[in-house]
Amino acid sequence: MNNITMLMNADEMILNALREDITSEDITTNSVMPNYALGEVDLICKQDGVIAGLGVFKRVFELLDKETEVIFFAKDGDKVENGQLLGKVKGDIRVLLSGERTALNYLQRMSGIATYTRGIADLLEGTGTKLLDTRKTTPNMRVFEKYAVKVGGGYNHRFNLSDGVLLKDNHIGAAGSVKEAVRMAKEYCPFVRKIEIEVENLDMLKEALEAGADIIMLDNMSVEDMKAAVALCKGKAETECSGNVTKENIARLTDIGVDYISSGALTHSSPILDLSLKNLHSI
Repeated sequence: MNNITMLMNADEMILNALREDITSEDITTNSVMPNYALGEVDLICKQDGVIAGLGVFKRVFELLDKETEVIFFAKDGDKVENGQLLGKVKGDIRVLLSGERTALNYLQRMSGIATYTRGIADLLEGTGTKLLDTRKTTPNMRVFEKYAVKVGGGYNHRFNLSDGVLLKDNHIGAAGSVKEAVRMAKEYCPFVRKIEIEVENLDMLKEALEAGADIIMLDNMSVEDMKAAVALCKGKAETECSGNVTKENIARLTDIGVDYISSGALTHSSPILDLSLKNLHSI
C-alpha cells in the first residue's frame, strides 16, 4: 500500500473526522476571524522520532479548501528531531485554524506508530525475521495505522477478514479440531490462498503440519517450545510467533529463527509523536 493508494481510499474517512470536529461551524474561529485573510503557519516537531502521514496531514487542509498550499521539508520515513521545522501551511486563516487539530491528530498518531515500529524493527535487523502488525487497530484508522507501520520498517499482516485465512483458537473450536479446521479452510478457499493456523503447543503444531497448513502461528508458547516448533516446521511451513510482543520483551525472540513476529502493540500501544502548528501570521 503506497501513499497515493492510501489517499485514494481515505478521503471519506478524513471527511468524517472533520465532520466529527465541525458539526455546523467552528464557532471560535468564526468569532475572531469572520472574513477571509491569507495566512501561514509552521509545522514543528517537538520530539525525536520518525515522521509518517504527511500526505494525510496535507489532505485535511485540501479537503477544507483546495487552494491551501502545504510545503514540506521532510518526507515520510525520515528521522526528525525536536525543534525541526517540518513544513509550512499557507491559505485562508479560517481553514488553518479549523483543520489544525484533525490534521495533527492524524500526523501525530501515524508518526508515533512509525517511531515505535522503527524501534522494534531495528532490534530485528540482521535476524531474517520480519516484523508484522495485526488487526488490533483503532476503528476507522486501519488504513492510516497500517501505512505507518510500513513507513516505520514493519510489514502488514492481513488487512481485513477478506484478505486471508487465519484460523485461531475459536475457529478451531468451531470446527472441532485443528485437522478439521485446516481441511475445511482448504476446501472452501481458492488454492492460491495460504492457510495460517494458530497453535498453542507442539501437539497442535504436529496436527497442523499433518493437515497441510502453510503458516503456523506460535501463540504464547515458551521460547524452548518455539525453537522446537521452528525445527519441526523447517521445509514444511512458515512460522510466526505472537503473544504480547513489545519493544521491551522482543529481545527474547530474536534468535528463535521464526519467519515472522507479529505485534499488536505497534498499533494499539504506541504513543503519539509530539508535533505542533505554531507561529500563525497573516501574509
